Amino acid sequence: METVTFTNIVGIIITFILLLLAFFIYSVPSSNKISNKLFASYLVLNAIEFTGFYTSLIFNEPNNLLVASREFSYLQMPVLFLYILSVCYSDFKLQWKHLWHAIPYIIGNLVMLPRFYMGSTTQKIELFTNFNSLYESYFSHIALHLQSVFYLTAGFIVLKRAKKIFKENYSSNTITTYNWLFQLLLFTAFLYGFAIIKNVLKFFGAPKFFEISHKILVISVLSFVCWYVLKALRYPQLFTGVDSKILLSTDLAKKLNTKENTKKIEQLSLFMIKNKPYLNPSLTLRHLAEEIQMNTRDLSVLINQSLNKHFFDFINEYRIEEAKNILKNPSKKEFTVLEVLYEVGFNSKSSFNMAFKKHTGLTPTQFRKSI
Repeated sequence: METVTFTNIVGIIITFILLLLAFFIYSVPSSNKISNKLFASYLVLNAIEFTGFYTSLIFNEPNNLLVASREFSYLQMPVLFLYILSVCYSDFKLQWKHLWHAIPYIIGNLVMLPRFYMGSTTQKIELFTNFNSLYESYFSHIALHLQSVFYLTAGFIVLKRAKKIFKENYSSNTITTYNWLFQLLLFTAFLYGFAIIKNVLKFFGAPKFFEISHKILVISVLSFVCWYVLKALRYPQLFTGVDSKILLSTDLAKKLNTKENTKKIEQLSLFMIKNKPYLNPSLTLRHLAEEIQMNTRDLSVLINQSLNKHFFDFINEYRIEEAKNILKNPSKKEFTVLEVLYEVGFNSKSSFNMAFKKHTGLTPTQFRKSI
């Protein structure tokens, strides 16, 4: 029987955690069912890949199942990208056109078909023994790394645009969701970047350095998986997306070609002061436009172009002014910071403190003491 190694043990742990988390995400009730299913699928695909760390303990000789499990790696980044789209855009739907993302997976299997899938057991043993010197191996590594660069870049572009749309149209503090997704992409990019270095060492470097880099990567993956589990437990809600059909204010300004309208700005300011719609923590640009009886596109251009502010910051300015009034009010000196933030439309202490310091240079506690 083959000796159990450190990599074997870590691979088993990673697979178990990924499958457990995938089952939890897939089964938990949520309004974002597509997102849940996509991310659960991404976790399962990763779990399948990490079975490669210990398959030698299960199978005595290579077989088509082992070959097929390796090729599932081509589906990981496309599924992650679709997951990001589904989280960022609430109107996202899986369509037939998304099947083009499976093209690399199909090509990868076709490359392996002649000598691996159709070869005998004896031939497979010989091939796997010299796998790193085969053209199939070179093709697989280069194709997967190019694919990862493509999808990571596309993911960052989607996230950047979605965050900009969100800040221009939504006032909810769930903007932190996009910061968290950015971290997810950033950590994934780090792992894939390190994997590229590891594979360069595998083909062109000393075996000793490859073994060291491999162990570092294994530990990094385990740490990343544990980090993700902790994040999922801390933020069980699977995000509220934005409508992908919403245009950025710069696009609207080009389409509408409108000039600054002083009357509309005065109308908006009076409405904000009199009706205080910003006290609603889930206020959106569309809701405010309906209340003020203004076209949503015109209001977006008015705030983002004429006032040169994101809707997110525009609403927070009124909330912070309201909070300052409460903090300065002697009759409300017993109000805690938590009570104040809920009173003015925030629903997160960290977001409130960040916005307050951005607009005043002080934390709420420091502001109260300075009065």
